[in-house]
This record gives sequence, C-alpha cells and structure tokens, in this order.
Amino acid sequence: MSSIYDHGVDYSSLTRATTIPVEKLKDPSLNISYVRLQWVDLINNIRCRVVPLAYFLKLLDSSRPGIGVAKAALGLVYLMTTPGFPPSGEYLYVPDLSTIRLCPYAPGEVAVLGWFNEKTPYPGLDNKLTLDVPLCPRTILERVIKESSKARIEYLVGFESEFILLKSTKPVVAASNHSWTATNGFPSGSIVAKTLKEIADGIQSSGIELQMYHAEAAPGQYEIVTGPLPPLEAADALIHTREIIYNTAAKYGLRATFAPRIYMDSAGSSAHTHISVHSKNNEKVPDKLSSIESSFLASVLVNLPALAALTMPTQASYKRMVDGVWSGGTYINWGTENREAPVRLANATSPSSRNFEMRFVDGTANPYIALAGILGAGFAGIREKVELGIKDCPGPKTAAQLTENERQALGIIQRMSLTWEEARQNLNKNEILRDSVFGAEWTEKYLAVNQTLADALNLDGNDEVAAMTRLVEFY
Repeated sequence: MSSIYDHGVDYSSLTRATTIPVEKLKDPSLNISYVRLQWVDLINNIRCRVVPLAYFLKLLDSSRPGIGVAKAALGLVYLMTTPGFPPSGEYLYVPDLSTIRLCPYAPGEVAVLGWFNEKTPYPGLDNKLTLDVPLCPRTILERVIKESSKARIEYLVGFESEFILLKSTKPVVAASNHSWTATNGFPSGSIVAKTLKEIADGIQSSGIELQMYHAEAAPGQYEIVTGPLPPLEAADALIHTREIIYNTAAKYGLRATFAPRIYMDSAGSSAHTHISVHSKNNEKVPDKLSSIESSFLASVLVNLPALAALTMPTQASYKRMVDGVWSGGTYINWGTENREAPVRLANATSPSSRNFEMRFVDGTANPYIALAGILGAGFAGIREKVELGIKDCPGPKTAAQLTENERQALGIIQRMSLTWEEARQNLNKNEILRDSVFGAEWTEKYLAVNQTLADALNLDGNDEVAAMTRLVEFY
C-alpha cells in the first residue's frame, strides 16, 4: 500500500558502518604507520594520542589494551581545570576496534575511537564489578541504545554538517561570498572548490556515505550531508567527518568553523540531526505517525527546554536559535517540512524514509551526549506511551507568526530555553534527563564543565571582535 507514497532511499535499521578490520592494519597496500587514538570530551573537543602502529599492535596483545589518560582530561578547558576534576587519577582508554578509519588528511594514519575504563573494577549500581566510566560520552549513548533495543526499538541517525570556511580568524573573514546553494559557492579552480572536493573524496574514502554537499546561505558557509547509521556509529562517523573537514581546510590555509552563528545578518550553522524510529511491532503508514513515532516526538518536545543545555551548550548557540532565520525558532512545536520548527517532520507520507529533523542541535554539542539526551527522552515517551498534545504546524505561517489564540489551538504553549542560563536551569530540574538518562552526578559534573567552558569563551570580556575570534578558533 505504501509503495505509491514512498520516496527516497530506503535504509534498513540493520545498516552498518564501513570501517577497517584490525587485521588489515598490517596490509602493505595501506601503508599504515600511525594510529590516532581519539576521544571527544564534554566540551566537544576532539582529542587524541598518536601511537606508532608497532606499539599499537603490542597494546592489542596485552591483557587489557589501552592507554592511560588523566581523569582531569574530561574536565579540562584550555588549561582551566573544572572544580571536581583533580590532577590525581587515571583512566584506561580502550580502543574500540570496530571504529578504525583511514585519515585521508594524514597519509599512513588511521583513527580509532574508544571507551574510558577504570583501571580497577568497582561495584556498579547492580553491585556487580564493572570498569565503566559514567562520564564517558560513548558509554552513555551505548547504554541508552541498549535500553531501547530491549524494547525492540531501533534508530537510524543522519547528520547535516554546516560549517564556514574562513581565510582569516584575526579578523574573521570568510573565504567566499555566494548565494544559497548556488554554483558560485565553489567556482572551478578556486581554493574553496579544491577544499570541498578533497573533503568529499576523503569522507568517501573513509567508508562514510556522502549524500551531497552544497553552498549554504552565509558567507563561506557549506553543508556536508552524510548517510544514516545506527546512533553510536553515526556519531563516530560525524566525528571523523569533522576531522576531515577541519584538517583538509587547514591543508589549504583555511579555517573551518562550526560556530553557531558568525554573521548576525545571515543564517547560522547547525548540526541538523535526522532520526528515524523503527520497530517490527509497529508498522508505519503514509497518512499518520505510528504510535511509537508519536510518543517519541511527544517526549522530545516535552523535554526540549532541558535538552537545549546538551544540544546548544554555549552562549553563542542562542544567537542562532531565534525566530525568522530558518533555525527552528523559539516556540516548541513540530511541523511537516517546516524549517521554522525545532522539529521538522521530513518525508511525512513516505513510511520508508520518514524521519524527524532535530534542528535544535549545533556543532558545539558533543554528538554522543546530544543523541543520548534526545533518544533517552524519546524512548521515555515510548515506554510511557506519552500522547502527542501538539498538533502539526506545517505553515505557511510559522509558530512565531501565529496569534496567541492560533498557537493555543495547536497546543503550542511553551518556548524553547531562550538563554544558556535558562537551559542549564531546565536541565538541572528535569527528572527524566537528570535522574534517568544521565544521572544526577553526571549532570552536576557536566554543568560544572559547561560553566568552565563559558568562563573560557568569555575571557575577552566585552571585546566582541576578540570573542568571535576565540569562538571560531575553539569550534
């Protein structure tokens, strides 16, 4: 029945990432010499240790492969250490051998992600010995996914990576000026065109599906769209994609920045996150959301004021999320193909490709933490069978353009967190996220590190020019 309505590529929830098997690291044709052991901290910095292949292989032959990383590393911003993260103590960072990918920007090198472990087992919440580190972003996301899987709920996640190419950061100067999705965004032979082509080639050579790239609306702004994967693998692929973007741009003398909004007279940069919800026990039909899709969406919307602290974690984030600039706006609502809603229902009548575009995520957010929050909140709604109380707002008027009575009729009665401070307060009092998804101790430490980040990004005081330079050099 739905075949008449279906359009777009049909991805299965069994879709998996393409990575390099560990046994191929010694393949002479790959010429691998070094391994980058990478992790993403609580402020979304990608950090790494570069290890010669010979030593990495020795590590793999040891009883517990891994490298030591100071526990303070998860609370570090520049050289500012967050209270509660003392210089003592060390984690074992254990490579996840399913994540090995070529680094196209560094010939002869591969990157691998991993898990933070304690060196000594300790009793967990169930009183069984564990090595898990509750602060580890990948561990948190994996736990959320497993909880959903027990209920036979699966997800696919795809990302749009928006970024701006700069030819200077002091002052901030874009590498190009162009119209939205116009060919003048990458004229043949230009540095920008060469950079984008090499980024595109690098993404694909790393085993990540590239769907498209194009010029966006702001000066120097571009978008890379990659294919959907299960959540953990999608976040891993996003991190590798960002590394390719950063490093390839640097090769051509450019700075790629994922800062939320540089130009106040143009569009900001987001990390639009497309999520489809799957269950063999819940068939999708063309004319309406399935019950699990509906409950998932309902709970995400209810928890949006608190989710913002995870998905828009910097003060700069709130310069992007305003009304009238295609960012998703400030009213909590959803809409079929409505890009001025924080959640856009994409491909609404095509069950095989229908997904939710989360427009309230930007490139300063750690994708593991952002996904854990969104999926954790959504699954809580599925588990509790939460009813969707907000009606579709498909336009042509956006929620901000509706009258108060018109918004009330659609059930649009709440605003997004409008400031960084408000988002932090909402997270701290949100029982689902604070107590169930992340835990009170994690939330306290995350908010502490987030405060240190804000302090670091505000070191320039009222000097807006210097503050913008600091932002684009940090993200």
